[in-house]
Amino acid sequence: MYSRSQTVALLSGRGLDVGEMLARSDIGLWGEVIRAGVSGGADSMGLALLAWLSGRRVVAVQVDHGLRPMSAAEGPFVAAQLARFSIPVVQKRVRIEPGPNLEERARLARMAVLGECATAHTLDDQAETVLVNLFRGASLAGVSAMEPGRHHPVLRLRRAELRTLCEALSVEWIEDPSNLDSRFLRNRIRREVIPLVNEVAGRDVAPILARSADVSREYLVAAGELAYGSGDPLALPGVLFRMWLGSKIREQTGLKLSSYHLIRVEGVARGQLRAHNLPDRILVRKRGWRLELSGPAAPVKWIDLNPGGEER
Repeated sequence: MYSRSQTVALLSGRGLDVGEMLARSDIGLWGEVIRAGVSGGADSMGLALLAWLSGRRVVAVQVDHGLRPMSAAEGPFVAAQLARFSIPVVQKRVRIEPGPNLEERARLARMAVLGECATAHTLDDQAETVLVNLFRGASLAGVSAMEPGRHHPVLRLRRAELRTLCEALSVEWIEDPSNLDSRFLRNRIRREVIPLVNEVAGRDVAPILARSADVSREYLVAAGELAYGSGDPLALPGVLFRMWLGSKIREQTGLKLSSYHLIRVEGVARGQLRAHNLPDRILVRKRGWRLELSGPAAPVKWIDLNPGGEER
């Protein structure tokens, strides 16, 4: 097994500048230890390797959803591949019941286990997320997609770079067959839409879409500062009021609402609608100068529409 310095030199000889890759990452935001979600795919294996090359101690967390016949063998496979770099693997299992929205339920279960772990979402994933959210009627928050940082430390790197890193270090990975399933919107965007748009535009559109996410996030922050500083939310212009509502509802419920739901909630808040049903069976109604959020699985929560003021 090579030392880190020997490995960096080896990769440099093969045209891979590890220092430049690390400079484009947010791995430096972690301390001496980084916990990384590692599914066994090339992206997550590449993340673990790049984190190891940064000089940090890496702990890989692998989640088995039990959705594939051979999934139980994936944890030992990942552990065997990363053992050469002294990267321990913590294996977790979650149970996903058959039924609709399987991909989304599996993702939520995986995120619940991974918690604050770093994930291997790349610039290519960011571009796909922008399109997925646009197709679902996203607001500015949806277009801003994922935020770079500790949780998404390789969001400025390309998928191909992490794959090349694995290849250069002779690290094998698992190809998830579900990534070929055309029933999932993201897969069709990845395999059909983006290649077509690249052809039409005559260029690689992923960096453009990722840059649009960055710019949208800047607008979102600036608008948020205006909205959240308001003492009279109902006096805000519609778009800022919806942004304020979205933030408050997310604080109370964890839901990140689409523009459709935010427009409907605004209608309730302004007295134009009697009520509106949110995801997770949460009902929104107006009670005096407050919004009531109630659901079968949660206690009633409130959003004050007139902080510090009199009842309207």
